[in-house]
Amino acid sequence: MIVLHTNHGAITLELDFDKAPKTAANFEQYVKEGHYNGTLFHRVIDGFMVQGGGFDTDFEQKPTRATIDNEADNGLTNQKGTVAMARTQDPHSASAQFFVNVSDNDFLNHRDKSLQGWGYCVFGRVVEGMDVIDNIRQVATGRRGMHSDVPTEDVILERAEVKS
Repeated sequence: MIVLHTNHGAITLELDFDKAPKTAANFEQYVKEGHYNGTLFHRVIDGFMVQGGGFDTDFEQKPTRATIDNEADNGLTNQKGTVAMARTQDPHSASAQFFVNVSDNDFLNHRDKSLQGWGYCVFGRVVEGMDVIDNIRQVATGRRGMHSDVPTEDVILERAEVKS
């Protein structure tokens, strides 16, 4: 279990090491290294997802380790309350950023191994604190530099920890 302590409350995640072993291990390692401490949920789209793990509270992008292979072909789907890896258009570009689905987002699921069909790898789910996610998804958003859908008041992931 992973506990994300935010300025809106705690969120507990259960990682799926059976179906997404590399992705779950990657996320857990970032937690152990303290990477997520003091980061922002920097992209919030009500009805879609809340994304974090990449920017510090000064809105500077944090350095990451190498990218990981996309395990979106694992049978897990982007349903409300699941946690998935964010990435660029390159299917195998995920590193540290992640998102929590706030609705069923079937269009993000793996369809095939083409550039358009890879999908986004689900590697866990929220087991406690979905009310916190629901509060975050409703915050006011705007633009910040070149970024849109940024909370107008910081939503801070203060610290993340592994709980046994």
